[in-house]
Amino acid sequence: MEASKFLINGEWCSSGTRREVINPYTGKSVGEVYQASKEDIDSAIGAAVSAFAQMKALASYERRDILSRISRAIESRRKEFAESITSETGKPISFSKAEVERAIFTFAVAAEEAVRSEGEILPLDMAASSRGRTALVQRFPLGPVAGITPFNFPLNLVAHKLGPAMAAGCPVVLKPSSSAPLTALLLAKIVVEAGLPRGGLNVVTCLANEAIQLVTDERLKLISFTGSPAVGWDIKAQAGTKRVVLELGGNAGVIVCDDADLDRSVTKLIPGTFSNAGQSCISVQRIYIQESVFDDFL
Repeated sequence: MEASKFLINGEWCSSGTRREVINPYTGKSVGEVYQASKEDIDSAIGAAVSAFAQMKALASYERRDILSRISRAIESRRKEFAESITSETGKPISFSKAEVERAIFTFAVAAEEAVRSEGEILPLDMAASSRGRTALVQRFPLGPVAGITPFNFPLNLVAHKLGPAMAAGCPVVLKPSSSAPLTALLLAKIVVEAGLPRGGLNVVTCLANEAIQLVTDERLKLISFTGSPAVGWDIKAQAGTKRVVLELGGNAGVIVCDDADLDRSVTKLIPGTFSNAGQSCISVQRIYIQESVFDDFL
């Protein structure tokens, strides 16, 4: 099986290093991915920087149309995407199908938001010196951004990084999970086919410790990370002056009071706790039960 290539400046690239992708349920190999080097990552950042002028020049309707094409392309290939998700994460195909539907929706919403760049007009007559003057507030693309995504939702959490950035006109350097990168690379092919400018999306497949440049390089103006709290706060500490967006693991607690329908509570809490093997930021991790119904609940 030929190894999957990573994407830099519109070109599919290989390297001298490969990493095997293993289905955690079966323990079997489902593919190989070329690993990006430090030089490759530097090139990806440079490509995003170069693409910024063209990305921010896109009219809002052009960004909307690109995002709409991505959404429709995923929809037309939903079976292929679901099978890819299951093959590299081991999750049930029904869960993968649900994730695909969510990603279709995510890009559709991003397409709608691309044409809603809001601003403000403010009167400045709160002081005599500015009487008769008006302030116009406009929003502009921030610049090249980095996205780092986890293994548990390898399509929709990538969509959460790409959709908003593309809607705003910002090029992206994406680092998908090293254990589940195949679906992200499949999505990248669709993004290229949808007409995003060259360098508007760059995907580097590498281990976490090799991606530190995405955190420290000042050419990137924002980093968006989804994953564990320990890694997220470490990223924030090393990010310098760039903006940081963190979606970290939860510590969700549930309270069961004595007036609760216990049968219904248990029915809801079992999938809430164990769905996706608990690998979800919204999984139930603590249950507080009123003492008077504790034994009945158990």
